[in-house]
Amino acid sequence: MVDVETSGLIARRDRVLSVAVVTIGPDGEQTGEFSTLLNPGCDPGPVGVHGLTAEQLQGAPTFDQVAGRIGAMLQDRVLVAHNAQFDYDFLAHEFARARMWLPVSQRLCTLALNRQVDPPTDDMKLGTLAAHYGVPQVQAHDALDDTRVLAGILQASLREAARLDLPLPLVSCPPRAESQFTPQPPKTPCAYRNPGRLTPGGPLQQGMKIAITGETAHARAELVGRAVAAGLNMMTSVSRHTSVLVTNEPASDSAKARRAAAEGVPVIDEHTFLRLLADVRTGTAHEASAGSAVTTPVAAPATARVQATEPESTTAPVPEVPVLPPPSPGVSVSAPRQPGDSASTLDKPLTGHRVLVLGGIHAVAAAARTRVVELGGSAAVNLSASVTDVVLLADGAKDRRMNRITALELPVHDEHWLTAPTAADQGTTAVRAQAPQVMPRGGVIDLPMPHGAPAPEWYVTASWAPQASCEIDVVAFLLDEDEQVTFDEEFIFYGAPESPAGTVRLLTGGPAEQTIAVDLASLPPSTRKVVVAAAIDGATTFGTVGAIQIGAAPGSSGAPVARATLDAATTERTMLLAEIYRRGPVWRLRTVGQGYDHGLDTLARGYGVDIAD
Repeated sequence: MVDVETSGLIARRDRVLSVAVVTIGPDGEQTGEFSTLLNPGCDPGPVGVHGLTAEQLQGAPTFDQVAGRIGAMLQDRVLVAHNAQFDYDFLAHEFARARMWLPVSQRLCTLALNRQVDPPTDDMKLGTLAAHYGVPQVQAHDALDDTRVLAGILQASLREAARLDLPLPLVSCPPRAESQFTPQPPKTPCAYRNPGRLTPGGPLQQGMKIAITGETAHARAELVGRAVAAGLNMMTSVSRHTSVLVTNEPASDSAKARRAAAEGVPVIDEHTFLRLLADVRTGTAHEASAGSAVTTPVAAPATARVQATEPESTTAPVPEVPVLPPPSPGVSVSAPRQPGDSASTLDKPLTGHRVLVLGGIHAVAAAARTRVVELGGSAAVNLSASVTDVVLLADGAKDRRMNRITALELPVHDEHWLTAPTAADQGTTAVRAQAPQVMPRGGVIDLPMPHGAPAPEWYVTASWAPQASCEIDVVAFLLDEDEQVTFDEEFIFYGAPESPAGTVRLLTGGPAEQTIAVDLASLPPSTRKVVVAAAIDGATTFGTVGAIQIGAAPGSSGAPVARATLDAATTERTMLLAEIYRRGPVWRLRTVGQGYDHGLDTLARGYGVDIAD
C-alpha cells in the first residue's frame, strides 16, 4: 500500500513531499511499515491541501536518500494505491531522478476496483469509501494514515469483488526508458486563428498553417523558429487546412508534396517564404479560455440540460478526414425524476434500474440496451453491485456470470420484459441518492462548473467487458477550429500518454478501463474540442467486444455526472466515444458512438497527426 503527498499534480514537474508504504502478506496481515517527510528542494505547493509547509520539510531527507529502502519494500509486490497511476508515476519520476528503477511490475488501483464494484456511494473518495466500508479514518491527507485506511478499503473491496466474481484490474508496469521521465518543455500553441490559404501574391498572416518539406538552404530549426516568432502555426503534416507548403523541390514526391497537390494547397519556395516573413500581417487571436470565462454557475447534475441529437449512421462512408457534424441545439429534455416519483414510473418504468443484457447477436443486444435507456434505465456492460436486473437473450444463460447472478438472486427476465416492464419491477439493490444522468447516443450535456471556481479536471472513463483475445486502446485528440491537431503531441495515446503541458492525460485503471483526464481551465485557447476515441489492434472488431460504457466525472474520485452505453456495429475497429467542446462560455460533453472500419493510424491522419507508415 502506497500513498504520496505532492507539491502538484504533474509527476514530471512536481515533487513528492511525503511517502508512506505499508506491506501486506498473503494472509492479509501487515508485515512492514515506513513513512517519512521529504525535502523536495522546491516550493511545497498547496499547503491548504496537504498541510506541509517549507519549514516542516526543511531538514527532511531527500528522495534519493530513502529510495533504496522504499525499493526494497516494493520489490516483488503489487503496488496498491487509490488512483494508483498517480502514485506510480510520481514514484517512477522520483526513482528516475535518483538514477534508479522503480521495482514494480504490477499495480492495483482501489479506485478502479471500486468503479467495477460500483457501491452505492455519492463518490469514490477515500474518505467516502472508508465510511461505506466501516474503516476508521483519523487524519485525511496524512500519507501514513491514508495508507492504513487504504489497507482496510482494499480488504473490503476484495470481498465485494469476490462476491460479484469480478476480475481484479491489475495493470502491468514494465520498466520504461528513463527519458520518458525527463521533463519536456511544453510547446507553445499558436495564439491566432487560421485565416485560410495564402493567396497568390498575397501576404502571410498570423495563424496560417505552414508546412515545410525537402532540403532547405537555411537550417530547418531556424526557419521554424522565425516563423513561430512571427505568429505562424508550423505543422509537421499537410491537410486541407494547410495555408501553404514551403519547398525548394516543386516536383518532390514526398508525402507532404503529394498531399498538397491533392488538396490544392499553395506551394512556395524558401526564398519567397523568407521574403514574406518580413511582413506578416496581424491575425485574429483565439477566444479566451471558456474555463476562466464562466461567471454564472451551470446547473447541477440533477438538473443538467440534456439534448437529444439524431445519431449518425454507423455504416456511412468513411471520410478521409472524420469531421463530425456540429452538435445540434437539440431538444431540451427535463431532468430525470427520482425513483418513486409516480409520473416517472409511468413514463419511464425502468428509472432507477441498471440492467445487464446477456447473450444475443450484437445487433439484438444493442437494440435491447437502447430499449433499456428509452425506458429510463441504465445499460450495464459488467456485473456490479448497482445492477438491479438481468435480461437474457439467445444463449445468455451460458454466460459465465449466470452462476453468480443466480447466487445473488438478481431478477432475471427474458427479452419480452423490455416490451412493457412495470414500475413495480423494482430491484432490491441500493442506489445512490444522486444517480448519473443516462445519456443516449448523440446526447449533449453542459458540464457543471462551480460558481467562482476554476473549471475542474474532468475524467471521461471508458470501460468494457474483459477481453481475452484483444486489447483496446483509448486515445484523445486536441482539436482546433479546423478539427485538426495543432501539433502531433496533441494526439494522446499509450505511447504518449500526456500532452506537453499536462492538460490532457491518458490513465489506465485496468485491462478493461481507461480514462482521459482533461484540465479544462488549462487548455490553450486554440483547443476547441477534445475527441475521445477507442481502437482495437488487429482483426477483432467492436461487434465482438460489445458495448463500451463511458462515464464523465469531475475529478478522479468524483461522482459520475453522466453515463452512456455505446454500441458500434459489427465491423468497426475504431470508434469515436465522446467529445468535450466549447459552446460560448461553457464546456459540453457529447456522446458520439460513431464507428469506422479503418485503423487508428487512419483516424489520426484525418485529424492532422503525422503518422509514419
